[in-house]
Amino acid sequence: MQLPRVKIQFLTGQLGTVGDSPDGLFALVCGAAAVGSTFALNTAYEVTSMDSVQALGVTEENNEVLWKHLSEFYDEAGAGVKLVVMGVSPTTTMTALLDYTKTSAGSVRWLVEKENGALRGVGVANVNTLSSETSQEGIDKDVLTAAVKAQQLGEWATTELYAPMVTLLEGRNYTEATELHDLTKETWDRVGIVVSDTKAGTNGACMGTLLGRAASVSVQRNIGRVKDGSLKPLEMYVGEKKTEEASESVRKLYEKGYIVARKYVGRSGYYWADDNLACDPTGDYAKLALRRVIDKAYRTAYDTLLDMLLDELEVNEDGTLDTGVVKSWQQTVETAINRKMTANGELSSGSDGEGCVCKIDETQNVLATSMVKVTLKVRPYGYARYVDVNLGFQVTTNG
Repeated sequence: MQLPRVKIQFLTGQLGTVGDSPDGLFALVCGAAAVGSTFALNTAYEVTSMDSVQALGVTEENNEVLWKHLSEFYDEAGAGVKLVVMGVSPTTTMTALLDYTKTSAGSVRWLVEKENGALRGVGVANVNTLSSETSQEGIDKDVLTAAVKAQQLGEWATTELYAPMVTLLEGRNYTEATELHDLTKETWDRVGIVVSDTKAGTNGACMGTLLGRAASVSVQRNIGRVKDGSLKPLEMYVGEKKTEEASESVRKLYEKGYIVARKYVGRSGYYWADDNLACDPTGDYAKLALRRVIDKAYRTAYDTLLDMLLDELEVNEDGTLDTGVVKSWQQTVETAINRKMTANGELSSGSDGEGCVCKIDETQNVLATSMVKVTLKVRPYGYARYVDVNLGFQVTTNG
């Protein structure tokens, strides 16, 4: 016999594709140095600006890389946006940090539990810095083994804490290789790997810039949306090359499923090319925006249905739910999703004005099974990734 619970499973194959808000609460886990009694490793701190970073005693002099990520985060997100920061030893590996079976202070699982499931995502940077391994597929091996652990961590957080999340990894030690590891062949739809930085040849990536943009936009928004304007950095690099001089590398990285910055002809500044996650690009949750949308729907549905757990239910003679109960449950769930998401422009409402539909099978025998099966579908936005235009002269001929 199982404990009473609400269980939500993600549907797949539904799309047919060949500011300071809890929705934007991210954590930065970064290799760093302790600072006296004000900034200890393996300890979580909440910051809201560079002033609060300085209050921890963290400076560019004593923590150059951490300072870089944090200053770039606030350049992008603006002061006032909350960020959870945890410094760890730079020599630890991403794989060890993200192993969800590890619960000691300093592990990412410990951080997720300490924040009581409030984190929507975690970025990991500046670790495994003493690695002498040569990148075999254009990326540090530790990043790829860590991606497996990060996916498991995200699935654990979803099923055990009802707190779905994504993990963004620094694509460390990127090298131009003939056979770059193809993330589109993987199944890590809760993991993104970024290969771009604001300095040349750092062996790291600009995790602060990535997290800053993600934290400052609503869940349905693609981090590469051109209308939102360029990223704040004045220069961005792919390995040793400036982004504008590495167009072929940018193309290859994008095609292989990495998050990478790009330039647009006629526009100043840099933009994220897209919000790829490390999985089949035709999957329902292959993009960060889609992942964040479905995760918010999950959290909202869980919170709503939890109020109904162990409630008395009117049933018919055959044990099926009374029609009034079915209608009430459906309306309650739809109202919660529409109020928290559709009304905020996070779901596509279409001509009917509704961004979701909740269905409960009225023929299920709840009296016999004590189980109510619910199907909830939300309507995401489409994204203009490809725009084809037929252009020619408009002329009128006589005769």
